[in-house]
Amino acid sequence: MRLKTLILGLGCLAIVGTAQAGNQRYEPLAASVRAALHAAIADRASPEPRFPSLEEKINWLTEMSRRLEKRMPDRTARLEFLKTVHYEATRAGLDPQLVLGLIQVESGFKKYAVSSAGARGYMQVMPFWIREIGQKDNNLFHLRTNLRYGCTILRHYLDIEKGDLFRALGRYNGSLGKPEYPNMVRAAWERHWHWPQHQMLSQNTRN
Repeated sequence: MRLKTLILGLGCLAIVGTAQAGNQRYEPLAASVRAALHAAIADRASPEPRFPSLEEKINWLTEMSRRLEKRMPDRTARLEFLKTVHYEATRAGLDPQLVLGLIQVESGFKKYAVSSAGARGYMQVMPFWIREIGQKDNNLFHLRTNLRYGCTILRHYLDIEKGDLFRALGRYNGSLGKPEYPNMVRAAWERHWHWPQHQMLSQNTRN
């Protein structure tokens, strides 16, 4: 059984800013679901992403790095970020381009973003998830930890909604049934992060 997830935020470790993140709601989890999500979070496999070929890997990293350069000037940090996004998104059965769009909307690619609701990091993960599926020492400002949680959560919401991305994004943002947030993520995804090989989920969003 595959696992899936996501979550919200914006700011800096010493400066709490206003983020796009909504008021994501805590929902009790069945014991089996909690155990499965915990297993997904706990796995620490190598984050080196897999591509159909070395050529596609180079092309993807080169192009995404170019698009992200203004927001993340340090090349080493930028490439580490992109590799981790691709690995964690693919691992959770998500389109990496979708995850990039979601991060743009949630945190503006700010590592230490904090929302008014307390959501943290790139994917604006709410701290209650640590209690539910993680461990006390998990740091939601850590690149890989944040992306692992966020992608696992979004995958979880997609499973709950039987693949309906519109509703899954609503759950992630705490605005289930409202079009504003899902459409913002889709717009960021399609306008800024479109990649020919990663279009599978685009038909699942709604106007």
